[in-house]
Amino acid sequence: MRAFVFPGQGSQKIGMGVDLAAASAAAREVFQEVDDALGQNLFAIMREGPEDVLTLTENAQPAIMANAIATLRVLEKEGGLVLPEKASFVAGHSLGEYTALCAAGAFSLADTARLLKLRGQSMQAAVPVGVGAMCALLGADIEKATLLAEAAAPDPETGEREVCTIANDNDPGQVVLSGHKAAIERAIALVKDFGIKRGMLLPVSAPFHCPLMQPAAEAMAEALGKTPPGPLRVALFANVTAAIVTDALDVRRLLVEQVTGRVRWRESAIAMKDAGVEHFVELGGKVLAPMITRSTSGLGAGDVQVTSVISMDDIEALLKAL
Repeated sequence: MRAFVFPGQGSQKIGMGVDLAAASAAAREVFQEVDDALGQNLFAIMREGPEDVLTLTENAQPAIMANAIATLRVLEKEGGLVLPEKASFVAGHSLGEYTALCAAGAFSLADTARLLKLRGQSMQAAVPVGVGAMCALLGADIEKATLLAEAAAPDPETGEREVCTIANDNDPGQVVLSGHKAAIERAIALVKDFGIKRGMLLPVSAPFHCPLMQPAAEAMAEALGKTPPGPLRVALFANVTAAIVTDALDVRRLLVEQVTGRVRWRESAIAMKDAGVEHFVELGGKVLAPMITRSTSGLGAGDVQVTSVISMDDIEALLKAL
């Protein structure tokens, strides 16, 4: 069995998709369709930057999606790949879940681009700049990270609890915390007390996947009410449950919960392996592959195969292997 997976924010970089567009009309069509849907020249930003503009959440999210879907379209239109015949499941990390749903046919490309643009804008607007923060905990498992977040939440001066919660459970050695900036800074200062190797403040503009994102969740609930997902041609492993979902109403509910909820990527990788997935294909990035390898290794039934597909050479190699 095989799963196609799609990366999240942080995988963007200047020049993404350029070589693919130069080599493939199918890729160029994707980038043009996204530009038309958004009414902006997003591909020019992907191609030339500047980097701080590409990194803006409202640009990075649709750009990462467009790059991954362009890769898929080349596989489909020029390589003859039929996704439901080659994939038992799809999954994506955070915004990558929208990409996965686009791949599975639940959203059109144009709707996916518009939803992600709104998602980025609403997440940025949910919390004033400087109020929230996120940090990566390296060498932390979920138990240590949970205890650390609990300890860092109370303000030592007032005793009031601030938000400090697990945003991403990425793999057995990497957990991300999100919440109020002061609480996140306290967590970083306390890492050694909890046997965690390192805490590192992340260069993000908002505290994603925590209760502070509630205004963004409400915005996405309204948007998804107007643009609901349709039927899936491939089952999805959802971020917030690490479980299979096929019903469009459930998908819509889980996408809203995802804005404030935990990305259970480690659990999703394990659950997909337990469901029989032996081969993971990451389209448009090389971020998820190491997380999947670390999450699934040593669990018995053999190691999984993980393939990252970015370039035309990668696409041709995958088509030969399928």
